[in-house]
Amino acid sequence: MKLVWSPEIAAKAFMDTVKSCELFEGSSVAELISAMAAGWNAKLIVETWSRGGVTTTSIGLAVASTHTCGRHVCIVPDQDSKNEYVAAMQKAGMKAEVIIGEPEESVKGMMIDFLVLDSRKNNYSRIIKEAKFGQRGAVLVCKNAMSDLRLRNLFDGLSRRIVRSVFLPVGKGLDIAHVAAGENGSGSDNKVKKSRWIRRVDRRTGEEFVIRK
Repeated sequence: MKLVWSPEIAAKAFMDTVKSCELFEGSSVAELISAMAAGWNAKLIVETWSRGGVTTTSIGLAVASTHTCGRHVCIVPDQDSKNEYVAAMQKAGMKAEVIIGEPEESVKGMMIDFLVLDSRKNNYSRIIKEAKFGQRGAVLVCKNAMSDLRLRNLFDGLSRRIVRSVFLPVGKGLDIAHVAAGENGSGSDNKVKKSRWIRRVDRRTGEEFVIRK
């Protein structure tokens, strides 16, 4: 099953996020990500957050989850982060489902449709390697991304593959990737199967055959 884009739901989530974030400056990232999550009809939206972080993106994701009838889960490192996050979301009129723990451990039991990470955190590549994505594929968004460090490079050696990716100069940089549907899991020990060409020659006729295996 492949991801199906719904422009109508995306537009509604975009406008609702504009209204919810109208008091925040530089909320264009939140509006874009919200529209993407809603448009892809994401049922499980996961993000990571720590104290002092901006919550506009979280507001946008919460808005998106209401349009998709899905879950929006935020993973935080400790109780203080949870308290600050929940208070900020409540102030914005949003409910928050929060998990305390190491993100790379917390994502193991989830089948994620939409994952938002911060490239400034050193563990974001480990989170991607441990994450499991739904059978219909998934969308990854990396905030504060540098154009020379792409999500595509992190999938070398994993059982999942990137269908397409794009870097957008929005906010402090967004690296967005669509992960293919089909393969299960994403453990770092799995290896990507690569096709190869085999050349065979019929000794009797001398005819040459090339077979892709």
